Amino acid sequence: MIERGKPAEYGQEIIRRRLRLTRERVALAGRQILDFGCGNGAQTIELVSPDSLIVAVDIDANDLGVLADQLRTRKIGSVLPVQYDGERIPVASASINVAVSFEVLEHVRDEATVLREIHRILAPSGEFVLTVPNKGWLFETHGAHLPLLPWNRVPMFSWLPKSLHERYAKARIYRRKDIVRLLTSLGFDVLETQYVTAPMDVVTQPWLKRILRTTIFRGDTTRVTFLATAILVHCRKRA
Repeated sequence: MIERGKPAEYGQEIIRRRLRLTRERVALAGRQILDFGCGNGAQTIELVSPDSLIVAVDIDANDLGVLADQLRTRKIGSVLPVQYDGERIPVASASINVAVSFEVLEHVRDEATVLREIHRILAPSGEFVLTVPNKGWLFETHGAHLPLLPWNRVPMFSWLPKSLHERYAKARIYRRKDIVRLLTSLGFDVLETQYVTAPMDVVTQPWLKRILRTTIFRGDTTRVTFLATAILVHCRKRA
């Protein structure tokens, strides 16, 4: 059963990490940008760049309302919040230079439908940066419907065979080769993949969070799959 995800909160480290990784890979200034599954806009606002226009799309009206309030408070006029019906992205074909989507694909009803829509709205050679949860991470970050285990961070549940994981998990999970194969099959050329390290936002003890962020999880990416909560993919609409 696929369930709605919880948006990242304003000011969390995961927001800053995604922003750094995105800016290292794509130019944002002066571009038409789609933030698919923008949630409350915590990431969207960080993507704002000079002369850019961001179309922030989400299925949840309440989250879009939070974003609209933030835009008014911060006097940002270059972000357009748009509600999505779950089928067709309300954006003209070939009108977007850069699309981003962070920890969203695992929640949608049909991955292929969403990716075809993103492909449709991207201009020729338009770029797409997305992250999805990493199957190799030590914990199940989205939770599962398991007896006596209401805690989201179920240790090593993500390592179960796909059939078992899909039976109980609240969201999909991916191996690197799975997401690369899916994107390639739907008209994208994959330029790069990276394992994104755990941001430690859920750690409540400040001293422990500081130690983890300055040692094991110091960098934004890692080559060690079990230290990464997500897989980042940078791809381009195939010519």
